[in-house]
Amino acid sequence: MGPEQPLRPVHLLSRALGTRRLASLARAPGRALLAVGVFVLYVGSIALANWMISHVGRSVPGAHVLPVWPGLDAPSGVYVAASTFIARDLLQRLAGTGAGLAAILVGAVASWAVSTPTLALASAGTFLLSESCDFLVYTPLQGRHFPLAVLGSGLVSDVVDSTVFLSLAGIPLATALPGQLVGKAWVVLAGGLVAGLLRRTAPFAQPAPAPAMATLPGS
Repeated sequence: MGPEQPLRPVHLLSRALGTRRLASLARAPGRALLAVGVFVLYVGSIALANWMISHVGRSVPGAHVLPVWPGLDAPSGVYVAASTFIARDLLQRLAGTGAGLAAILVGAVASWAVSTPTLALASAGTFLLSESCDFLVYTPLQGRHFPLAVLGSGLVSDVVDSTVFLSLAGIPLATALPGQLVGKAWVVLAGGLVAGLLRRTAPFAQPAPAPAMATLPGS
């Protein structure tokens, strides 16, 4: 036998991801493109939520607010901020758990970058914690019931995100928490309904398959 030939990059990729995963990606370029679009919306919503607080709604000292219930207001970015939970779930549905985890890290950096210097650390830390909670609740549920996974993980993240951020920012919970919870809950409820509709379409019918475990040459 001659000397063993070095593995080419395509062979290394095949071993790392598994041939079934590679074949799945090759057969679904539309799914990959859709995942990129959802990721762009996910990151964009972080910046948009920060912009809305300063520009949209009724002006109050230090922010702008929008109604979330008769007689109850919340910072105007609350609706868009809640949509990040939904977008991350959709991204993970399309591209897998690795993409879902990567999105959390990217989102935390983006949240820190678009926040004011006094709130950057609180914003990024809260984002990292709440989105991680979303991942932990969503991941085991999505295979059995996609809409319920989106709804349940979003509601848990809603409570974590609102409570932790207000506490770290030194904002009284009694005055600010109800509006935050209600405003985000509306978006999460809508996200559950959207997930129910998307489940009937091919890209969202099943979770992205997990990549096969890599094996060493000759094993």
